[in-house]
Amino acid sequence: MKFRLNQYRLNIIRFAGIIILIGLAAGCSLFQKKEKIEPVILVKQPVVRYGFPVDSFHIVKGTVGEGQFLSTILSRYGVGLGTVDTLARNSARVFDVRKIKEGNSYTIFQSRDSQRKALYFVYENSPIIYTVFQLFDSLRVYSGLKEVKYRVKTAQGIIESSLWNTMKANNLDPMLALNLENVYAWTIDFFSLQKGDRFRFIYDEMFVDSTSVGIRNIYAAQFDYYGKEIYAFRFGKNDSVGYYNEKGENLQKEFLKAPLDFYRISSRFSGGRMHPILRIVRPHHGVDYSAPKGTPVKSIGEGTVISKGWAGGGGNTIKIRHNSVYTTQYMHLSGYADGISVGARVRQGQVIGFVGSTGLSTGPHLDFRVYMGGSAVNPLTIESPPAKPVDQKYMPEYIALTDSLMKDLKKIEWKNFNTKSSN
Repeated sequence: MKFRLNQYRLNIIRFAGIIILIGLAAGCSLFQKKEKIEPVILVKQPVVRYGFPVDSFHIVKGTVGEGQFLSTILSRYGVGLGTVDTLARNSARVFDVRKIKEGNSYTIFQSRDSQRKALYFVYENSPIIYTVFQLFDSLRVYSGLKEVKYRVKTAQGIIESSLWNTMKANNLDPMLALNLENVYAWTIDFFSLQKGDRFRFIYDEMFVDSTSVGIRNIYAAQFDYYGKEIYAFRFGKNDSVGYYNEKGENLQKEFLKAPLDFYRISSRFSGGRMHPILRIVRPHHGVDYSAPKGTPVKSIGEGTVISKGWAGGGGNTIKIRHNSVYTTQYMHLSGYADGISVGARVRQGQVIGFVGSTGLSTGPHLDFRVYMGGSAVNPLTIESPPAKPVDQKYMPEYIALTDSLMKDLKKIEWKNFNTKSSN
């Protein structure tokens, strides 16, 4: 019995020893495995430009010089005239190589070997759009877009002299003035702003490679004009986007306030005016807008061109019928825009011609006239009906949007900057 007990104890000791040995072996195995773990190596992502890995090429950057064409640029990099001619034909549906502009940037992608063979030519049509010319094999030509990032920003200003000067005084892109004018084109006459009028708005700015390339949209705006708060909110459904006030009423009217963006009124509507050339008193049934020759002239509303051509003392003239009530006339033009012909349909804001001094004229200006039911009316005082408001079925969504944007607008504090240097 005692022997069996000792034997039993001995077996237990042996078993425990085996367990300990297995544990030690496992521990050593784990330790060895840990020792063999390789460190994680972070692979550097290649720099890609226009879809090409930069490290795979020798890069040459340049700018189109005066009088340079595709052939003169590529010949410097060993590309023959035959290849250039084929590229020009291959690019016909993508980009007209005759429109390469002085000052625009381009990049040549060359092989990295000693031959430095030109493989790709990339021309920047704009800060966003570029065209790639493959200089070998199929000589393929295609367009691309740079990645554009958007940043939501806010702006405000208090008028001292003009909207443009106020933008500059607030260190804002002056082009924002044009964007804001487009939003309020039907409700505010920006040539009659008074000191103390003010604005604030929310917009987004486009960036390419951390460089600003322009403004995209204004989402909400408040303009205090002659003591009246005029709100504008961007809203759209079914590909139809417009600006509406806090009640959902469309800010767009039937007509634009003026057919020019930049002008000075040199003569107003009058029943008796001394003609500057004929030196006789006679009615002047229009408004003269003085502007530099070549300034674009826009149709103030959608309509159909019913006459185009020489109109005696009116010089080059266009007449547009907008509906059964209103017709407008644009006189003394230096020329006509492409596509303008009798019977052509024009959009509101479409350029139809250019300021000139044709006919009986002492200098470049636009004589603009409006006819209501066949009778001349003062363009500066006509009241045009508003466009359609927000559809009732979308009003709950519109109210929710404007409530949120209105709160964000109110957070923009008014600040008066010194505009002395801008005057």
